[in-house]
This record gives sequence, C-alpha cells and structure tokens, in this order.
Amino acid sequence: MKKALVCGAGGFIGHHLVRFLKKEGFWVRGVDLKYPEFSPRDEADDFVIGDLREIDTWSKILDTDFDEIYQLAADMGGAGFVFTGDNDADIMHNSALINLNCLYALAKRNFKGKVFYSSSACVYPEYRQTDPNNPGLKEEDAYPAAPDSEYGWEKLFSERMYLAFHRNYGINVRIARFHNIFGQEGTYEGGREKAPANICRQVAMVIDGGTIQLQGDGEQTRSFLYIDDCLVGVRKLMNSNYTYPINIGSDRIISINELARLIIKISNKQNIQIEHVGSKQLGVRGRNADLKLAKEVLGWYPTVSLEEGMRNLYQWVYEQLKTKGLVDKLQKTEIGFRAK
Repeated sequence: MKKALVCGAGGFIGHHLVRFLKKEGFWVRGVDLKYPEFSPRDEADDFVIGDLREIDTWSKILDTDFDEIYQLAADMGGAGFVFTGDNDADIMHNSALINLNCLYALAKRNFKGKVFYSSSACVYPEYRQTDPNNPGLKEEDAYPAAPDSEYGWEKLFSERMYLAFHRNYGINVRIARFHNIFGQEGTYEGGREKAPANICRQVAMVIDGGTIQLQGDGEQTRSFLYIDDCLVGVRKLMNSNYTYPINIGSDRIISINELARLIIKISNKQNIQIEHVGSKQLGVRGRNADLKLAKEVLGWYPTVSLEEGMRNLYQWVYEQLKTKGLVDKLQKTEIGFRAK
C-alpha cells in the first residue's frame, strides 16, 4: 500500500484530497493545526495536530517513508484576509517557514518520493491582469514578476525554492498554480471565505426582495474551478514527469456580478438586488487560466460546469445555515469580499 502525507489536511482542499487518496487505496496521514471543520477527522488513517512552522513537527510526521507528500499548508484565507494589508507579515513569515522546513527536512532525509506544492494564480503580475477580458494567463507570464499581493510574492518565492531544491538535492517536485478552487465543505463565513461561498451565504440569508453586497463595481472577472476537477488535476500532475509550475484552473471567465446573478438564479429567488460598496476597483480587473499546457502535458481539462459546481456549493451552504436557523433572513453582511 502506498503512503501519502497531506500537510494542511484540516483545510478545504486538504481534507478533500485525503478522501480522494483514500479512495485510490493510499494509507494517508494528515497534519494541520486543526481538524477538518466539516468532515470526520478519522477519514485519514492518522491525523497529527502539529505546527508545521516548527522543524520538530516535521521530524515527528516523517517517521515513516512516504511515496507522496502534498504540501498545501499555508497562512491564507479569502480576499478579506489576504488583500487588506493587515496580515502581510504573518502570511509571508508563516507560509515561507512551512515550506523552508518542508524542503530542509526532505533534503536531510534524502527523500526519494514525490512532493507536491500548491502555488496560486496570485503569482501572476498585476500588469497582465488589467483587462476584464483576460484571454488567459500562461505559465511563462509569471515573469517579469510583479504580483499584486505579498501572498502572491511568497507563493512565487516558494515555487523557486522548490525548484532550487529539485536542482541541488534531487527532490522530485510537482507544482500547481491553483485558480480559485471552490466547493462544499469549506469556509463560508468569518472573513476568510472566498467569493463563491460569500455570495452563497448572502443569498441564502436574505429574503426574496432583499439586497446582497459586493465589494467594488463587480465588473472584475475571474475563473473558478470545482474541487472535484482540482483533485483529478492534482493526481494527474503527480503521476506525470512534469516538474515546473502548471495551471490547475478553469478557462471560463465570469464577472463577479454575473457570478452573483448565477447564484441568485440557483436559489430560485426572483428579486434579489445587488448593492456595490467600497472602492470602484478592487484587485486585478481580470484573471483567467490558460490551460494549454495542462491539456498537453496532463491530458486534463475541467469537466464540471460552473453551474453544477455552484449549485452544489449553494445547496451545501444553505443546509449549513438552515441548521443554524439563519436562512432567508433579511440581513446584509458588512464583510462583502474582494475577488481573489
């Protein structure tokens, strides 16, 4: 039986990945500061509560030989956390330290398996994302570098660090640049949630005829990838021989206003109004994924439509709020969001 280690297994993508690997027959150890919030903690064969910023934690969890290691742990959240500027130092320090410890520990042990690193579309330069009709960001577009956030700079630095350890220590790395992964069993309130979950929560909580809020003018565009497609892409990447960063995302671009209207339609509410608050322009104006390399190298392309994925997410968020007695309330959130 193959063994896998999932770092960040308490997070959204991480706990879905644990479940996916188990179905493939892996023995899986998860590690995080916390257990998954919305799924059973015993889905992993072993779950370690540990701080990956501490090198001793890596010594503890690497007490057996793993065939595959998935490094998804990071200090992150939605745009309300990442892009305010208030958390930049912690984001850069905590995430970089996790990755430094990971690679140091693997090099010290002469690790011979494969290690996956979850990077982000946030590595792409701001100057390539000024057009709402973004034709799609190619992997080589990351340079000359100019990410629009410290989160993006840390991701780009860590990409280079994984590649440096590959060159100097022979560590077999795989790097995916995720583009807005969404789905059920993720954060949907509290300020760290991302755009789809935020809008789903607002729509579910307001009565027909009420109002939801979007930050900015809503004309900024993004592409969104459903979690099931993401996991298939990750596994195809791990089974490939490709070492360099590759986009795992969708190439269907949509404005945030259009996304909100789609979710309102899914809710079957007829007269929800959209109120725009805050700056007229927040974040990059257009972000989309070019998937040519993923199709050529991995034979991978998303299969779940945006409508199907959003329907699944909305129903799940609705059920979570229903258990709390919070659905269909005439209530406007002041959190809003800034599209990542």
